Amino acid sequence: MTGWRRLALIVVFAFLAALGGVFVGRALFGSAHPPENELHALLHDGLNLDAGQAAQIEILEKRFAIRKRALELELRADNARLADAIEAEHGYGPRVAATIDHSHGTMGGLQKETLEHIFAMRQILKPDQAAKFDKAVVKALTADAR
Repeated sequence: MTGWRRLALIVVFAFLAALGGVFVGRALFGSAHPPENELHALLHDGLNLDAGQAAQIEILEKRFAIRKRALELELRADNARLADAIEAEHGYGPRVAATIDHSHGTMGGLQKETLEHIFAMRQILKPDQAAKFDKAVVKALTADAR
């Protein structure tokens, strides 16, 4: 095996080990109340939504749940394709690179869909509710940085 192939293989396995470490760490040491759950609790319990607002947000949440699930399934399929590519190429070859690029596109799509969902919910809120909501969103986005 050539030096660059060995290095590429080590990099790929190190990356996969790091991903595994993240998942194990989150499973063992994750917070009891993830920030997104706090945001959800604020939205439903802390903003005193009127019946119309609650109904509109419920519709948005149902639509988003479907779209989010589809993107999560696509990410799982991306991971399976990455495993196949790694097994086939045994290094950082063109198939591995293309699979990673596709996966990054899917991740970006999920992030965009999530933000569009957040902004759609925000449009339903009154100004005082939106100010509280904005603070909770910032807290959720910066929770790991604190």
